[in-house]
Amino acid sequence: MRKRVHSDEVKAAALKKLEERGVTIRDIAEIVHAMQSPYNKGLTIDQCAESVLKVLSKREVLHALLVGIELDILAEQNKLSEPLQTIVATDEGLFGCDETLALGSVLGYGSIAVTTFGYLDKDKIGIIKRLDTKRGNGVHTFLDDLVASIAAAASGRIAHRMRDEEEANEAAASASGENAG
Repeated sequence: MRKRVHSDEVKAAALKKLEERGVTIRDIAEIVHAMQSPYNKGLTIDQCAESVLKVLSKREVLHALLVGIELDILAEQNKLSEPLQTIVATDEGLFGCDETLALGSVLGYGSIAVTTFGYLDKDKIGIIKRLDTKRGNGVHTFLDDLVASIAAAASGRIAHRMRDEEEANEAAASASGENAG
């Protein structure tokens, strides 16, 4: 009989890895807020954090995080074979596997998430910039892109939910107008 790993265990492991790597939910929520607040004036950091946690409930996102962080850790420990060791440790510009892994997590959140990921990959902000600039110890070849993908997915999620709420409010207003007449 094959052992199955419960989703709660996967989520706990991924959240622990993020914490160990110095990334908080708030760090990611701040990026989400920066991306979505121009379109949603009442948006709060708490709403952004809630969206980040919802994204971090998806197995695909959690699996990508665990794989990417593990590869970063193995590169720090010089445990990858060459030439992969050097490529990952130096975050080789033409590598692309880090973005590909991260992009897969974004695809379920629509074109807003995809374009936001592209923006964050190019113009790194917040914790993404710190991870990418390699200040201090550690290899974050995969983690910077994975954090960008989580922020992008949470941004897409908020944008779609905002539209859903607007349409629900319009429908409710229309229904109450019909009942008044």
